[in-house]
Amino acid sequence: MTSSSPNPPDPSSRRPALPLWAGAAIVVLFAAIVVLLGLLGFSIVERRWESQRPAMVVQPIAEWEPDNAVWGRNYPREYETYLRTRIDDTQTLFGGAYPRDYLEQDPYQVILFAGYGFSKDYRQGRGHYHAVEDVKQTARIKTPYNPGTCMTCKSTDVPRLMAKMGTAEFYATNFHDLAKEIVHPIGCHDCHDPATMNLRITRPALREAFAAAGKDINEATHQEMRSLVCAQCHVEYYFQSEPKDYLAFPWKSGKSVEEMLKHYDELAFVDYVHPISKTPIVKAQHPDYEMYLTGIHAFRDVACADCHMPYRSEGGVKFTDHHVQSPLLNIANSCAVCHRWPENEIRSRVQAIQTKVFRTKLQAEEAIVLAHFDAAAAIEAGVDDQQLAEPRRLIRHAQFRWDYVSANNGMGFHSPQESMRVLADATHQAQEARVLLARVLAEKAVTRSPQYPDVSTRENAWNVAKAFVDQTPPKLLP
Repeated sequence: MTSSSPNPPDPSSRRPALPLWAGAAIVVLFAAIVVLLGLLGFSIVERRWESQRPAMVVQPIAEWEPDNAVWGRNYPREYETYLRTRIDDTQTLFGGAYPRDYLEQDPYQVILFAGYGFSKDYRQGRGHYHAVEDVKQTARIKTPYNPGTCMTCKSTDVPRLMAKMGTAEFYATNFHDLAKEIVHPIGCHDCHDPATMNLRITRPALREAFAAAGKDINEATHQEMRSLVCAQCHVEYYFQSEPKDYLAFPWKSGKSVEEMLKHYDELAFVDYVHPISKTPIVKAQHPDYEMYLTGIHAFRDVACADCHMPYRSEGGVKFTDHHVQSPLLNIANSCAVCHRWPENEIRSRVQAIQTKVFRTKLQAEEAIVLAHFDAAAAIEAGVDDQQLAEPRRLIRHAQFRWDYVSANNGMGFHSPQESMRVLADATHQAQEARVLLARVLAEKAVTRSPQYPDVSTRENAWNVAKAFVDQTPPKLLP
C-alpha cells in the first residue's frame, strides 16, 4: 500500500489581498457613522430638552392684562401666529377672513332682516385681530344707544371692565361710552389664566348657562376646554330685559334648534317685528357650538382648536397655532392629520358638502321671503291678526331655523346632516304658512298670486324694505 500526500493548494483559489487604501476607507466610514449617530443622539436629547424645559417667563403677566403684545414677550411663538389674524384677504369658497358683503351677494337677506340692523350692514367677520375695529365701524351700531352687551366678545378689556363695574352694569352701559375704554382686540386674556396659562372661562354667560343646567364647568376636561373657550362667544344668545340687556343663552330646555325656539316662545322674546309681515322675529347669532355638538367631530371628541388652531412644531417645541382660521387654509396641519387623502380631495369633499347646504339654504330663503310678502298681501286684503297668528308663528319658526344655519360659520360643515334637516324644516314651515295665507286670501276673494316686488339686487331689496318700514308699501294685490 502506498500513502498519498494531500494535493497542494491551487494558487487560483486564494482570496485576493485587500488594497492598502481599503483599510483606511473602512476606518473613515466607521468614524463617519459614529459621528452621525452622535449628532442624531445630540439632536434627540436637545429636542427632548426643548420640549420639557419650562417656558422662560420674561415678565410676569398682570391679572387683568389686556395687551396681547405683553403676553407675547413670554410666548413669542403663539403671539407671532396670533398676529396673522390681521390677514384679511384669504378666501375659501364660503369662508376665509375676507369681509365679503352678504347683502350684496344675497339680496334676499335684505328682505329677511328688513327693519333691523342686519339689513344695513352684514359682512363676513375678519380675524380676531380686527374684532374691536369692526364692531365699532359697523352700521348696525350707529344709533345713539346700543347696549354694552354688544362688546362682550370683542376685547380682552372686557373681563377687566366687568370686574371693575360688575357684569350687569357692564351690559347696561351704552356701547358708545364703553367704546372709549375698549381698544384691545380678542386675544390671550380671553382664554388663558395669566398665572398658569391654563384655559379658563372669562365670560359669565357660559358659566351661568352651565350652572343653570346643574353642571360645573370647572370639571370640564382639557380637551373639552379647547372647545368651551370658543363657546364663550360662538353660540346662540340673547339679551334679557331684566336685568337690562343681560346676556344669556337660550339653553333652558336644551341646545337643539327646537328647544331654543321653545325657550324663546315661552319668553315671547322678540328681536324685531318684521315690517312686511308683522311677524315677531328672533335673530339667530352664530350658534357654532350648538351645531358642532350634533356633528361627527364632537362625537369623536375632536375639539374646535384641533381644526381651527392645530398644533405646530418648531425644533422640539410643540405649540398651538393661534392663527385662528378656516381649516381649508391649513389642510396639512388640520384635516390631513386624520384624513389621509390628498389636499385637493379633502378640499373638494368639503366644498361639495358646503355647496349642497348653500343651495338648500337659498331654497329656504326664497320660501320665507315669499311667505313674508304673502302675509303682507293678506294684511292689504284686510285679514285680521287672529287669522294671521298661525302663519306668523310658522314664519317666525322658519326664519329662525334658516338663520340658525345661515349665521353659522362653515356653511353647514360643522354638522351637515343637522344643517340639512333644519333647512328642510324651515322650507316646510314657510310653505305651510303660504298655504294658510292662500286660504285666508281666498276667503277675501283673492284667488290670484300677489304681485311680488323685484328684490333681485341689494338696491331693489332695500327700496322695497324701506317702503314697508316707512309704511308706504307697494300694492301686492292685483
